[in-house]
Amino acid sequence: MKRALFICTQNRLRSPTAEHVFASWPEVETDSAGLGNDADVPLSTEQISWANIIFVMEKAHRNRLSKNFRSYLNGKRVICLDIPDDYEYMQPELVRLLEIKAGKFLR
Repeated sequence: MKRALFICTQNRLRSPTAEHVFASWPEVETDSAGLGNDADVPLSTEQISWANIIFVMEKAHRNRLSKNFRSYLNGKRVICLDIPDDYEYMQPELVRLLEIKAGKFLR
């Protein structure tokens, strides 16, 4: 079972879209969170502990994740998807990008 955690800034558009898209995939459990101070679901250490693969949307997210949660990331695979904050929730172009970029790690 793959436990995929998707992280963006505010947990309003990209990471909730990814959580929704991959939730129906076989052998994949999903969760999402944000790193921003005003995130709808702020990232917790429990989420990091739960996940066995972590996806961030931008390099800045990977840097902030490493800076703020370094001691919880031991052995965790962190993948940067390089998806900018240019999309709405469940926008078809965003869904397609997520399936292409993250899907190969979740099959």
